[in-house]
Amino acid sequence: MRVDGLQVVEPGDIERHSFQIIGEELGPHGFDPQTELVVKRVIHATADFDFARSLCFTPQAIERGMEALQGGAHVVCDTTMVAAGINKRVLGSFGGMAHTFIGDADVAQEARARGLTRSAVSMERAARMEGPLVFAIGNAPTALVRLCEMVADGTMRKPQLVIGVPVGFVNVVESKELLLETDVESIVARGRKGGSTVAVAIVNALLYLASGNRRE
Repeated sequence: MRVDGLQVVEPGDIERHSFQIIGEELGPHGFDPQTELVVKRVIHATADFDFARSLCFTPQAIERGMEALQGGAHVVCDTTMVAAGINKRVLGSFGGMAHTFIGDADVAQEARARGLTRSAVSMERAARMEGPLVFAIGNAPTALVRLCEMVADGTMRKPQLVIGVPVGFVNVVESKELLLETDVESIVARGRKGGSTVAVAIVNALLYLASGNRRE
């Protein structure tokens, strides 16, 4: 039924109908079922089918990410917006928490004193955390660069997964390619596109997979 040109969809059916449309418009593809869910979640969050081409997955990224989340991993986010969007109920059911240090006063003070961004200093704080680590970086290429530097020099143990999807124009493309040059399992949105919404969609897709609820 349509009213004034609008299709009437029951509230509980909106997401299901959205995924049906995404599947139809996406068409044939070579994604395995788990990768397909992640890609569709990102498209659902952004309405941008370019991510079907730009999202890049290292061989064990999804598997390692799911295992880490199921094991109660800390999910370290580069912004409060990313942390706010993660499904805390599902994450908490595994014993995990979302963290961001970007708003901490001591992080801001140290960043000013050293001439660094708060995002870079936040990654140094995350390196001190115990337990499995998953990083969700949706905005700050400086966070991604600093993370890669610390993994390379051994000051940060290798994370279980890094979601590297910062958005923008300055060092964004380069930071993502730097991540792909490491041996860290990662999910990357190549090119300039990305953002908090994309990072959140990927984390939540992995949480749904880890919990056995595909949410399609």
